[in-house]
Amino acid sequence: MSDISIYELTVTQFIKNLEHLKKFLDKAVRFSESKKIDIEVLLNSRLAPDQYNFIRQVQNACDTAKLNAARLTGKQLPSHEDNEKTLAEVITRIDSVVDILKGLSPEDYKDAAEKKIALPRWEGKHLTGKEYTLHHIVPNFFFHIVTAYDILRHNGVELGKRDYLGEFPFRQ
Repeated sequence: MSDISIYELTVTQFIKNLEHLKKFLDKAVRFSESKKIDIEVLLNSRLAPDQYNFIRQVQNACDTAKLNAARLTGKQLPSHEDNEKTLAEVITRIDSVVDILKGLSPEDYKDAAEKKIALPRWEGKHLTGKEYTLHHIVPNFFFHIVTAYDILRHNGVELGKRDYLGEFPFRQ
């Protein structure tokens, strides 16, 4: 058995969970239709007055996945304007980032663990690519995914743990 790679830890998991996010949205649409609630009410909902709304949580999850890829691979990836307002635009954003991630390969991450990652807000400090991934990117990505899930769940959308975890790749 080999160690897990940064590619496996990030790209494969980010794609999987962004796809789950689309399934959350499918359930949100069915919920809003059954309750005769405009879907935009859910898209603009938040858990607390000082927290981002659902759309911004999606944007942040997408940006986290994409920025991680750019920083660790050195590739110039397309930017998004963060101007999504409708369900269709949110889905397009998710699809766009999934497509970007699917265009990456394990080879792109060959030296990612040893890369020096320094951000301006860190004031002269840095992390290795491995540290950056484990201590910043992965927790940040899942924070935004789970917060998006929680916003929908808080508003009554019938989501459960299985929706969040998805299917497992069981073997016989």
